[in-house]
Amino acid sequence: MSATTRTVPADQIESDEIARIRAEYERRRREIPADFYSWSRDVNFFYHSQIARASIRALREAGRYPLNGCKVLDAGCGSGAWLLEFAQWGADQLHGLDLDPGRLDIAARMLPGADLRCGDARALPWPDECFDLVSQFTMFTSILDADVKRSVAGEMLRVLKRDGMMLWYDFRINNPANRNVRGIEAAEIRSLFPGCDVTLKRTTLAPPIARRIVPVTWIGALLLEQIPWLRTHYVAVIRRSAAVKSSTV
Repeated sequence: MSATTRTVPADQIESDEIARIRAEYERRRREIPADFYSWSRDVNFFYHSQIARASIRALREAGRYPLNGCKVLDAGCGSGAWLLEFAQWGADQLHGLDLDPGRLDIAARMLPGADLRCGDARALPWPDECFDLVSQFTMFTSILDADVKRSVAGEMLRVLKRDGMMLWYDFRINNPANRNVRGIEAAEIRSLFPGCDVTLKRTTLAPPIARRIVPVTWIGALLLEQIPWLRTHYVAVIRRSAAVKSSTV
C-alpha cells in the first residue's frame, strides 16, 4: 500500500508567519548543499543517534516505550526520519504533517501506508483526542510569531488522547548564525501547554563544538556532551496533569 499524501485545505488565510517559514524553506533549498544533513557526515549520524537515545530514554522513563500499538503524529515531520524511528520503536499507525510538499514526497517513498498531509499545523486535519503520541522535532524554533506558536501547541494538545503524551525536541537557545531559529526555554514551553506536566532534560552537544570534535573523536564528543552548559536542546515529555484529565471525564 502506498503512503497517503494529501494537501490540507486552508481554513484560514495564510499568515505572514507561515509565508515567512515557506520562504525560509526555499532559501535553505537553494543555499544549503544537498548532503549537508546527510548521515555520510559523521556529525549528523552522531546527532541522530544521540537524539534517538535521549528520546527513547524519555519515553521509557514515562512508561511509553516501546510504542507497541500506538497511533502517532509527528508535526513538522519533514522527510519522515522520526516517523521511521517510531515504526522501529513499535508504532503501527504513522501520521505526519509538514508545510513542505517536497520533503513529504521523500517521506511517502520511505513510509508505505503512512498518512502524510501537507498543511499548516494551526489546523491539524484530525479529530479530537485521537493520538497516543504527538511529537515535534525542531519545528517550534522555526516559528517566531507567538500567536502561531500558541495555535500550533493548542492543536497538538487537541488531538492528543487524555492519557497520551507529547515528545518535544528543540533548541533552548538562539542560533546566532540564523535569525530564523529562535530557542525556546523551559518557561515558554510550559506556557505553551497550560494544564500539563512538562518533564524537561537538556541534551545535545552544541553544534559548533560537535562539528569540530565528532570527525576526530566520537568518544570525546560523548564526554563533552555530559557537561550541562554545553547542551543546546531540550527533550521533553508533556502530559495533561491529573487534575485536568479528571475534570474532563
